[in-house]
Amino acid sequence: QVQLVESGGGLVQPGGSLRLSCAVSGVTSNYYTMNWFRQAPGKEREGVSCISVRGDSAWYADSVKGRFTISKDNAKDMVYLQMTSLKPEDTAIYYCAVGGCAVVQSVRAWGQGTQVTVSS
Repeated sequence: QVQLVESGGGLVQPGGSLRLSCAVSGVTSNYYTMNWFRQAPGKEREGVSCISVRGDSAWYADSVKGRFTISKDNAKDMVYLQMTSLKPEDTAIYYCAVGGCAVVQSVRAWGQGTQVTVSS
C-alpha cells in the first residue's frame, strides 16, 4: 500500500551534480523517518542519509558528508537528495525508504530505485 517512487538518476561526470526525488504515497512523509540507501553491484545495501519526521535533523554517511544534502517537503510528500561533487564510487542504485535511520532491518518499504552512474 505504501509506494515510494524515485526519479532524477542518470549519467553524470565526476564533480557533477544530481538531484534525486522521492514521491511518497499510502503514507505521508510527515509520519515516518525517511531514508536514502544505495547499492552497487555485488555490494551490500548501505545507508546514505536519513531525515527526521519534521525535517529538523538529518544523518549522513561519512562518505557523503559535505557533498550530499537531504531535504523534504511534508506538504508535498516529497523527499530529496541533492548530490554534488560526485565521484565514481557514488555509482549505485539509490533507493528511497521508510523507517528507522540507515538500518536495512528497520525499513518498512522500499522504492524501486534509480540508477546513478558517475563516469567520464
